[in-house]
Amino acid sequence: MPMHTDSRLHTVSLRTVLGRLRDGGPLGLMERTGQQAQGALVRLDLGAFRPFLVTHPDHLRHVLRDRGANYRRGAMMWKPMSRLLGLGIAGEGPRWQASRDLWCKGLSGRSAQAAGDTTAPSVADAVADLEQRVAGGATVDAVAEMTRIVLRIVNPVFFGSRIPQPQCDRLAAAVTVAFDSLLWRMALPFVPLAVPMPGDRAFRRATCTVDEILLPLIRRARRTPRSGPDLMSLLLDGRGPAGRPLDDEHIAQDIVALFVAGSESSALTLTWLWVALQEHPGIVAELRREADQVLGGGPPRRAHVRELVLTRRVLAEVCRLYTMAWAVPRTAAADDVIDGVDVPAGATLVLSPYLTHRLPEFWEQPLRFDPGRFAEERVRGRHPLAYLPFGDGPHQCVGQSFFLQEAVLVVATMLSRFHFAVPGRAVPRAAVALRPRDRVDLVLTPRRQA
Repeated sequence: MPMHTDSRLHTVSLRTVLGRLRDGGPLGLMERTGQQAQGALVRLDLGAFRPFLVTHPDHLRHVLRDRGANYRRGAMMWKPMSRLLGLGIAGEGPRWQASRDLWCKGLSGRSAQAAGDTTAPSVADAVADLEQRVAGGATVDAVAEMTRIVLRIVNPVFFGSRIPQPQCDRLAAAVTVAFDSLLWRMALPFVPLAVPMPGDRAFRRATCTVDEILLPLIRRARRTPRSGPDLMSLLLDGRGPAGRPLDDEHIAQDIVALFVAGSESSALTLTWLWVALQEHPGIVAELRREADQVLGGGPPRRAHVRELVLTRRVLAEVCRLYTMAWAVPRTAAADDVIDGVDVPAGATLVLSPYLTHRLPEFWEQPLRFDPGRFAEERVRGRHPLAYLPFGDGPHQCVGQSFFLQEAVLVVATMLSRFHFAVPGRAVPRAAVALRPRDRVDLVLTPRRQA
């Protein structure tokens, strides 16, 4: 395919940036700018910091595939995140490669099959627990309940159930606080760490909690025999780039990264799914028929994932409209040219799948919720980088299949057990991931009582 022919560079002045931030926050800035640029490269004037905004699939292919080696994670915006996630799976180079190889091993082949065999009964148990707690019907916090369910799925897969579930919940809460507290540091990466910023105190408290839970757990696990296919065992038995065992800090940081990618993002996506479906009762009815037919009133099984075709398409459409990684930074290692625009060495590029998924050139009526976009014949005719909720290139998320498996089974099992409603309106806000601005109420009524 030819490169995008409109080679104009849109520049957004500091005054305009500040106005859009004031009116709609970071997400409002991105949406207004994306609507104006319609896929063209954008230069955002933030004073001393002037990143490029990249949204067109042709430009993304250039950055992530064709010239991927030139665009590295070593961006200023990644540095604050490295304080939490380290330089293993969240970094670059040999340490990243060692971590990624271990993750791929743990989420593929026999390990993936073992994880799948664990996931289905975990989903059944988690939903049964929820059904018992809301036996008379109840309004619950959607994010909290989806997180509770997801953590009961990931605990055996990540930890081999070494960690008691209350501790797992506490760890996840601390990771979420730490991750969200980095937003200002990522938005203003040129501010020295010595200068206090919003979120710093919360970050320090949360990371202390993470260390208090994880480091003793890792030390105990080193002293006990390991036989399971869980990801923590793989990290404990793994080797770094020099052939030495991974140290406790490396393992702890990779586990935190696992939590961010495997639990928080999954729980938030499931929350947005209920929000989206609230406006589409016809789709809900079709999903419920599919769940009843495939599950047959029984517990979910790993083999059901392939049969839940509409459920998979609905999840794909939710991932399109509510992309967790709404902004992904890269740094140009050397001078380059993208679609006729000079990109100097050291420049920061902000890739935005959230905006790519809203380009009318590739998505007819892009704000409309339409799972039919992911029918096979429509997917085949689409630009390969028009849809990238899990990224692309060497750093593409290795947990994509695991997420799909757990999320599909959660949705089908919940719809087979509950009627639901989401009163009110949920508005997204741009934290590090795409979160609801306020609590999302989820009204659940067990179907046997409806």
